[in-house]
Amino acid sequence: MSVKKIAVLTSGGDSQGMNAAVRAVVRSGLYHGLEVFAVQRGYAGLINDDIREMDLRSVGDIIQRGGTILQTARCKEFLTPEGQQLGAENLRKRGIDGLVVIGGDGSYQGANKLNKLGIKTMGLPGTIDNDIPFTDFTIGFDTAVSIVVDAINKIRDTMSSHERSSVVEVMGRHCGDIALYSGLASGAETILVPEVPYDLDEIANRMSENFKMGKRHSIIIVAEGVGKGEDIAAEITKRNGIEPRVTVLGHIQRGGTPTHNDRILASNLGDFAVRKLLEGVSGKACGIIKGELTVTDIDLVVNSKKQFNMELYELAKRLSQ
Repeated sequence: MSVKKIAVLTSGGDSQGMNAAVRAVVRSGLYHGLEVFAVQRGYAGLINDDIREMDLRSVGDIIQRGGTILQTARCKEFLTPEGQQLGAENLRKRGIDGLVVIGGDGSYQGANKLNKLGIKTMGLPGTIDNDIPFTDFTIGFDTAVSIVVDAINKIRDTMSSHERSSVVEVMGRHCGDIALYSGLASGAETILVPEVPYDLDEIANRMSENFKMGKRHSIIIVAEGVGKGEDIAAEITKRNGIEPRVTVLGHIQRGGTPTHNDRILASNLGDFAVRKLLEGVSGKACGIIKGELTVTDIDLVVNSKKQFNMELYELAKRLSQ
């Protein structure tokens, strides 16, 4: 049976472009004659029945805004079978046939549970970390990388003026893509990611040699999953006497206006999810691979790990000399 009513929610950490994705789901659904609802505050709103109907104007003037107008919240209750059942019942009592979930791995886990309870679900990859498998890029990643590159450009100016080194700590607990892409784009001398072992002795020695040869600065990018930037800087000082300045970018990476790439990706994926629900597809995660929109079983996605791009990492190493 074809869907007639759908809902959309954002869950987990916010990412730039979530609003563009919400807008696409709502407007695509309305275009196809569906009734569209929004769940406020993620799975917490699903359990608390905080659900409202949307119209075209509900998503006006949001495509350029960071964060999520639907807000997001942690919800321990939804981790329980009872909470999941209550969330599904709150959708069913309104006759909502399908649900689009925008978020990261934890959000996908929730969507997978609802799918097994008979709710037609589609997942959209909304996370700055780019750690969702079966998609080349996630919504918010491009903007986060752009923010980091802009910060490094500014840090490099002052490091070069004072002939200093700098450690920049970026987000990425389990996935080093923000560090990798921003490091390559900004010409960082060293990139430390959770996926690749590193040798602090080699890094410290290379830094010393570079300064002896006349290099005026050194930038080390550290993904948070590797360790604290302060600890890395202290270890380098122990080895070569150089005292790197430390910058922790933190949540600045999550905020701000999404890039055109994230707005377009979010718009494409939001519309794609609605069209797939109309085709009777459910229990899938939407993604983009080599420019093509794809769907993958959400059960497979939540039980897989994103492959790290070693080819890009090796390129960054070759160009950092």
